[in-house]
Amino acid sequence: MVLAGQFQNGVLARYPEAVAEIATFAIASGTFGMFHACINFVSQMSNVYGRSTEGRRRCLRFVVAASVVITLPLLVIAFAPIGARLLSTVYGVGPDVAQHVTTYLKLLAPLTIIDAFRQYCVGLIVQARLTGWVTVLNLIHLTTFIGALLLGFSEGFAPVYVLTGAQALGAVVHLGLLIWVVRARYRPPTRQEHANVSRRELIGFFMPVATTGVMFAISRPVLYALVARTPDAIVSIAALRVGFDVATLFQVTANQFRHFFVTFGDDALAEKRRFMVLIGLGITACMLLIAATPVSRLLLADLIGIEGEVLRQAHEVLLLMCLLPGLILWRNYYHGLLMVARATAGMAWGGITRVAGIYVMAQACFVLGLLNHFTSTVVLLLGFALEAAIVTVIWRRRRQPEPPL
Repeated sequence: MVLAGQFQNGVLARYPEAVAEIATFAIASGTFGMFHACINFVSQMSNVYGRSTEGRRRCLRFVVAASVVITLPLLVIAFAPIGARLLSTVYGVGPDVAQHVTTYLKLLAPLTIIDAFRQYCVGLIVQARLTGWVTVLNLIHLTTFIGALLLGFSEGFAPVYVLTGAQALGAVVHLGLLIWVVRARYRPPTRQEHANVSRRELIGFFMPVATTGVMFAISRPVLYALVARTPDAIVSIAALRVGFDVATLFQVTANQFRHFFVTFGDDALAEKRRFMVLIGLGITACMLLIAATPVSRLLLADLIGIEGEVLRQAHEVLLLMCLLPGLILWRNYYHGLLMVARATAGMAWGGITRVAGIYVMAQACFVLGLLNHFTSTVVLLLGFALEAAIVTVIWRRRRQPEPPL
């Protein structure tokens, strides 16, 4: 669903007060993402522990309970009066914007539970190496989402209902199809494993990776919260949202390498590293072909529909983000190894370090009067580099030196 962000931005850019709408949705989606990110690794959990009938049953029960617990504080922010005041304080926005953000959160909150079930099913499908089905269903999901988005826009509905309604419909259709594939096509492994997995073991796996997910998702809101206190904040936040979302199109391939190690193991590391280096170079080259050529204007101005200062700033953000795929692959190489070794606490420490580093560097830029779209992007990249270095050190302290390339 990485393309979803481009269509969301494109639709918002065609409403009156487009820049304000994009900035508001950036804050809303960033806040929702901090909670939703907790379940982003559920697919890895079901892949690892769902290798027996009892293991799948226990894993599913845990996923249901965890998703409900995660949704509760989001509902408090969305519905309780303190929620809008909290958002106003954290992001430095006015009460009207904060109230608008809570409307988004009210409608998005149930997706946390729905998406937890989706992730659980995806993990089983990947475990069975039915990855072709994952691709097909993702395309159907995206098509449903885009269709609902364009229909809502053409009918003149308010942005908040168009965006959240399209997300909800796409998610429900996707979940239904995933359940069908699991029931019709999934075959459990011949070797039954983790039949006696305990709740404590599931928590021990889940908490560090959930923390990692939250740390990943919180990076943008941390930057938005500080940028919101600078001159021309709305323009800068809108530009960061668009630039980051376009970069995510290229980042998604690199992110899948966590599954790579969980599914195929941690042997032949030299060959796997060479393969990942080639993939990283290819992704970066493709990204540069768009960001550093007139194609960027076609994408940002003609397709997404931004213009003026937002267009200029978003283009600069996109150029800088060409460095991100390599950093993500570096980090995810060690993430995959740590997951296979059930040492996911190392991932959490890496994520915590990244967010702390981003906050300190962004705060320093803010105090010095240097914080803008450009320095925010540089800070984000440095945060990812710091995280990659931390997980590298953690892994190498656990294991013997690896074979050279």
